[in-house]
Amino acid sequence: MSKKLVILGAGGYANTVKDVSEQLGYDVIAMLDDRFADRTLDSFTKYIADDTEFIPAFGNNEFRLSWCDKITRADGRLATVVHTTAYVSPTASVEKGVVVLPKAVINTDVTVKRGCIINLGAIVDHGCVIEQGCHICLGAIVKGENRIAALSKIEAGEVVQLRQYPVNK
Repeated sequence: MSKKLVILGAGGYANTVKDVSEQLGYDVIAMLDDRFADRTLDSFTKYIADDTEFIPAFGNNEFRLSWCDKITRADGRLATVVHTTAYVSPTASVEKGVVVLPKAVINTDVTVKRGCIINLGAIVDHGCVIEQGCHICLGAIVKGENRIAALSKIEAGEVVQLRQYPVNK
């Protein structure tokens, strides 16, 4: 039996998340958005069930993270969506509410916290911590041993140099 998924959002990023989720075998049972009178965001609670997960699919980091909080406070289960072509090291930790898109790399001893987007072709190298609600954009590179602050956006093609924002363990 496939897992059911409810996507919060219905814009371009939400459609990307829907596409990837369906490739992973999810049954997307609803896309909620306040533009739909019968499927507003606040209607998410009627979908809470043991076999259903939720993923907030908003480009706005703060809004996405706030929805991660609302879902978990309501006892909903957050999904973690990782495309099959992404590489996630077995020593990495990827928390709930994270989406990892095609060809992304999450290398050795990386921690990606709740509600992040690791976009197409992005690379997060060894020993990094990506705090909650971040967006590592298309083709961005976060070199080793960096801590990216919560709600940060590393723009497409940007390179964060080695230890620019050191991890203090």
